Amino acid sequence: MAVKHRLSVYLDVEMMARLEKLATKERAAKSAIAEAAIISFLTSDDTDRWEATVTRRLDRLARSVDRMERDLEFSVEALALYIRAWLTATPPLPDGAQAAAQAKGRERYESFVEALGRRLAKGQRLSREISEDVSTPPGEVSEE
Repeated sequence: MAVKHRLSVYLDVEMMARLEKLATKERAAKSAIAEAAIISFLTSDDTDRWEATVTRRLDRLARSVDRMERDLEFSVEALALYIRAWLTATPPLPDGAQAAAQAKGRERYESFVEALGRRLAKGQRLSREISEDVSTPPGEVSEE
């Protein structure tokens, strides 16, 4: 591991807010972002600057893919658990009840699609709600 030296830098309020916003968005340390910016500034060679830019973008894409992979794994597991529970708990219907059950199923599906459309339009995400539910200790109410 390379030895690093400490550097104190004074930034105006707006620049600090931008740095903090970027660090949060990129899930990166502010010092790492500042170091990349300094390297970019000090590098006179366009090839090195391009490489630093591409590396930052690749890092960002890798983190994004990791998050998507985690979310997809969560979704697949939740769906599989639901299907298993549904198949286990749902008895077969008698032949005379099939048509009514299919009609009711279509009605419920249309309601589901409408509700899904409303949630997506509002930007609501179940994964966010679940992570909030999981992080809230039992017996407490999430503040939202």
